[in-house]
Order: sequence, then C-alpha cells, then structure tokens
Amino acid sequence: MSLAIVHSRALAGIDAPPVTVEVHLTNGLPGLSIVGLPEAAVRESKDRVRSAIINSNFEFPRRRITINLAPADLPKEGGRYDLAIALGILAASEQIPKTLIANTEFLGELALSGELRPISGVLPASLASCEQQRCIFVPQANAQEALLPKAAQVFAGKSLLEVCQHLKGLNDLQQQRSSEKKFSPVKNQHLDLSDVKGQQRAKRALCIAAAGAHNLLFVGPPGTGKTMLATRLPGLLPPLTDEEAIEVATIYSIHHKNGLHSNWCTRPYRSPHHTASAVALVGGGSNPKPGEISLAHNGILFLDEFPEFDRRVLEVLREPLESGEIHISRAAQQVTFPAKFQLIAAMNPCPCGYYGDSGGRCTCTLEQVQRYRAKLSGPLMDRIDLHVEVPMLAREYFFEKHHRSNEGEDSATLAEKIFQARDFQYSRQQKTNALLNNQDIEKYCVLDEDSKQLLNKAMAHLNFSPRAYHRILRVARSIADLALSTHIEQKHLAEAISFRTLDRKT
Repeated sequence: MSLAIVHSRALAGIDAPPVTVEVHLTNGLPGLSIVGLPEAAVRESKDRVRSAIINSNFEFPRRRITINLAPADLPKEGGRYDLAIALGILAASEQIPKTLIANTEFLGELALSGELRPISGVLPASLASCEQQRCIFVPQANAQEALLPKAAQVFAGKSLLEVCQHLKGLNDLQQQRSSEKKFSPVKNQHLDLSDVKGQQRAKRALCIAAAGAHNLLFVGPPGTGKTMLATRLPGLLPPLTDEEAIEVATIYSIHHKNGLHSNWCTRPYRSPHHTASAVALVGGGSNPKPGEISLAHNGILFLDEFPEFDRRVLEVLREPLESGEIHISRAAQQVTFPAKFQLIAAMNPCPCGYYGDSGGRCTCTLEQVQRYRAKLSGPLMDRIDLHVEVPMLAREYFFEKHHRSNEGEDSATLAEKIFQARDFQYSRQQKTNALLNNQDIEKYCVLDEDSKQLLNKAMAHLNFSPRAYHRILRVARSIADLALSTHIEQKHLAEAISFRTLDRKT
C-alpha cells in the first residue's frame, strides 16, 4: 500500500500537540497537494521537499501525492514539517523502510540542497516526545536544546540524506548526549552592587525585593543610580532550579530558533524600551508569540522611564502581575503563556526630573507633577510592593576616597543573606513571600497588638487599599526573614510601611 504515516509536532503556545503526517501515493497526473489547515510556509514546503529529495539522490515519485496533516482543525505554520513530509514521501514510495519511523518523531526545515535547518519550539516537542516515550530526530543546530529534558532520546542529523542513511542502516547516527557544562552557572558574571555609591536605603529596598521576589519602583532625579541598581539585581538572586530553567528555556525555544544560551541557569533580565507596544510587552499576533513579560518569566522585567510607557500598555500588566500568566485569545486559537516575573521600574519625580531638588532646578508646577504621576493608575501602583526614593547625592560625596557605608555591601555578601532568607521562606511555605495568598498571610504574617495598631493608623492616615495592606504584610514578612526572625516585629512592619512613598500626597 502506497501509504506512509510519520509523526511530528506542532506549536501552540508553550505546548507541542502531536501532528500525524499521512502521505498517500495514487495513480494519475503527477502533483502534490497538502491538506490539514496549512499556512503559506507549510504549503510552500512542497517545493522545498521536491528539491531536497532530488538533491539527496532520491527519486521524486511521478504520481499523485496527497499529504494530510492531522488533526485537520489545528493550524500548521512554519517549515517544521519538511523533514516529516520528505520521509513520508520516501517511505510511501518504498525508498526507505516504514518500520523504523513508526515510533519516532521528526522535526526540521529542509534547504533545497537537503540540508536540515534549525526551527523554533524544539524544546516543547522534546518534552512531549518524552511523555510519549518516543525518540525524536531534530536538526543538528537544535540538538542541545532538545537534550534539556533528562529522559529525552534525541538523534540529530545535518541533512535529509544523513537521516535516510540512518533509517536504512547504512550510517548509524549516535544518540545525542547532553553537555554537563551548560548546567553549571557562570560565577561573577553579574555587575556588583558595591559599584553604586551611597543610596543605602535604595540598596536595602533592593535586598528586600530580592529576598521576597517583590515588585519595586525607584523614584528619583536623573543620574542618581536607579538603572545601576536595577541592573545589579540579577547578582542578588539565586540561580534557577532545573524545573524553572526548563520553563524559561521552553519560552525562549518558542521565541528563537535556538533558545538555549551559554548560561541557561541564570534568571532572565528584560528591559524593553518605553516605546514598546502592548503586543510587544504581553505577546500576541495572528499566531500568538510570547512577549517581554513571558520572556522575563522566573526573572526580572525592568521598565525604565515608567510613566513614559503608554498608559494602555501599562494597564495590561495588571492581570499578569496577579496571576503569573497571560491569556491571549484569537479567532483561530487561545493560548496561555507563563508570566511570573518580578517587576522593577524607575521613574523621575516630575516631567523635568528635579522635583524637590534643593537647588531649585525644578520648573514644573504642582499640576504638572500630579498629571505626570497620574499616568500610573492606582490599581497598577497597588501591585508594586515597594516605592523607594533615590535622592541626589551631595557633590562632596564623590570626592571622598573611602566610604565606610559601602563596606560589606558587595553583591556576594548580600546574596548570601538573601539565599538564607529564601531558604527560610521555602522551608516554611514552599514559595516566596510575594506569592502568599490571603490564607497564607493570615497564617504566616501574624502581628502583635502594637503592630496592628501601627498598621491601622497608617491605613487611616495614608488611605491604603486592601491590596496595599496585604503587600505591606508580605514585605514585612520578607524583612523579618532577612533578619531570620520567626515573627514580624513592629520595626519590620514600620520599615515596610515606609516603603509606600507614592501613596502619600504630592
């Protein structure tokens, strides 16, 4: 029977649903048709496959060829099915044996010469093939990415001819082995916090944010070190766990044709420009792709010049900041991308940047300052745990040769304290303080009577929302964890309240 079935994988969000490539050869006028909801790049694969088969010294059948990509209601895009289609044609025409392709999945784009080119989304396909206990063939350039799952059975080829020779037993391709070097984080690769002069309060807030994975907003005039502080946060955070690293690598696999980078255990750091659109930030498109918030999953999203982002762009952050994921709905499909990121933002106190400057450089009226800050909505500000002022340092400070206040404040020293605080949290609640829900807060953020009175007065005076109330308790819990304290003391709560700067009137 001139029928061959080859297994492959599609790409839908971070999932890789199975696709069965059915190839049938019949008598009639020579031609090739592809059915099963193929998009333009898939329909064009017939020309690539024809040239690749001929240039690999095989015979292209002069018969009526029908190719069905099942299931028919799943959209198919890209050149990822080229290898499976070519092997299906060769198997249906009995140029290669059908038996060896029965329990194997094939992914790869073909060049006209028959060379295999890399594709995106190999890691989700490798994870899915592991669950089905199948081995997978991928292009050589995607091999290391496909090997990230420990149970993966991966074979990699450079060309269609090489894969066919392996299937015919003429050239045995060895099963790929992962390189252990990529699993070890690179040391001392991050910028050091000791490079930032002064700004002890901002450094303290950065450590608290790192300890509890809290969202943080720096407010201060230009040149005070807001961006320097933000870029040094990755050096304070613990490396990704294996599970977290797989999640991050899966997203980058979808975004790039080779998402594996040299140090994949480090937490991602994304810093989009303030002209970025809502789709660029949260993801989307006719075929939804991950945006910046998903690329920052398990890492940091830094938004500099925070009020300069379009307000509608910032408002789309509200839901993922709470849920840790983003749902994108289109007519053809609905996908969900993970977006559990730590938001670090920076802004000037006013349009000119010098509001409150002792030198009188600010030229803004009170109405202009209020209009500038009104670009950030109340619900969005409620979702940011710490509001920190980063003041301008005195000129004399920069001419001092030694600063005692900077002793012991290098990133390595502070990172050890933060790691201890994280271990303290995971041993108690199995997650960071930023992820505590209302029931967890009642259980782990218990206050004594004096602390309750202090928080009650602060809420009445500053008009805190219920969300701000819970975030203050989470921050206070992180401050206590940094001190390795089992209970939240009044001084911990008072410090947490002091980091709600923008809740006060201008």
